[in-house]
Amino acid sequence: MSDWRADRVGAALEGRNPTVLAELDAAFAVIGDVQFLPGYSLALTKVPGVDRLSDLPRHERIRYLADVDLVATAVEKVCAARDRGYRRVNVEILGNTDAFLHAHIWPRYDWEPPEIVGYPVWLYPRERWTDPATALGPRHDALRAALAAEINRLRALG
Repeated sequence: MSDWRADRVGAALEGRNPTVLAELDAAFAVIGDVQFLPGYSLALTKVPGVDRLSDLPRHERIRYLADVDLVATAVEKVCAARDRGYRRVNVEILGNTDAFLHAHIWPRYDWEPPEIVGYPVWLYPRERWTDPATALGPRHDALRAALAAEINRLRALG
């Protein structure tokens, strides 16, 4: 079986993507591979081959963006409850590296380095992105469960 990372959307559709928190209407809510900012999550499109938001018909864009909003709201609520240093959530659709539609949902914290806290998360040094100490793993199970529960709670509210 191939590595699920090679086709994250296809793996999510097949139930093989272990980062999936919930299947939503137009997206999969997933927890990020790195957790140096605890709660980092993404919304992956459910449509294989879609590279950018503008590839979707307008009504599908709106459905996808509604799912992004739901994931961002869940990240905000969970992170604010778990960490007094929580500041805000940043939502970004970039697609410069991975050629499939996905939105990054980054919680931001007061305890971040002062030279980075007010700037895009992409300014963190490269080693932060590959540090085994903050790679997604079993120590994030409680965070994962809290995010999944909040996403499901928000979905139930409609």
